[in-house]
Amino acid sequence: MKIWLLRHGRTQYNDERRYQGQLDIPLSPDGEAELAGAGISLEIVYVSPLQRARQTARKLFPDARQAVVSDFAEMDFGAFDGRTADEMAEDADYRAWVAGNCCAQCPGGESRAAFCERTCAAFEALLTKHIECKAKILVIVAHGGTMRAVMERYALPEKDYFEWMSGNGGGWALDYDEALWREQRKLRFTERLSFVRGEGAC
Repeated sequence: MKIWLLRHGRTQYNDERRYQGQLDIPLSPDGEAELAGAGISLEIVYVSPLQRARQTARKLFPDARQAVVSDFAEMDFGAFDGRTADEMAEDADYRAWVAGNCCAQCPGGESRAAFCERTCAAFEALLTKHIECKAKILVIVAHGGTMRAVMERYALPEKDYFEWMSGNGGGWALDYDEALWREQRKLRFTERLSFVRGEGAC
């Protein structure tokens, strides 16, 4: 079985380098226009509840039914949402959070550990369901953080959370191998994906 983990297309907040977390920011007109169809037919695609992920899935897989998985929503950055790093340069809470490798609980939001736990629990439940059904492919369209959480925990070769960042409209392909999953709870990374016009998979 193949697994695709995809990040939503560009938003205005992405272009402005603002934390958007669980704010329901739509794709920008340019972000939507630059997305190309994925070129495969799916019956179902699993999406975050946030509209930027759903809009992206609609562009990439126009004929697929969308199944919303609430736990695939981006990390809740709490008081940091809607702001840029430059705007928070003198914010003591933000500086402490960054100094701690962005692991602590955001004021009014989540810790990275809590976010990764909910994301990975949802992913593993979905993967188990698809293994039992002998599905050929599992496609998830969500967020940068969602992908990093899953890739850090399950992907081989192993990499740090921040090394698994993907561009907008792209993501990662994994292969499920029964023995590898049973023995190590790991999936094999196979390729980087991009569905932005002019880029293509690589």
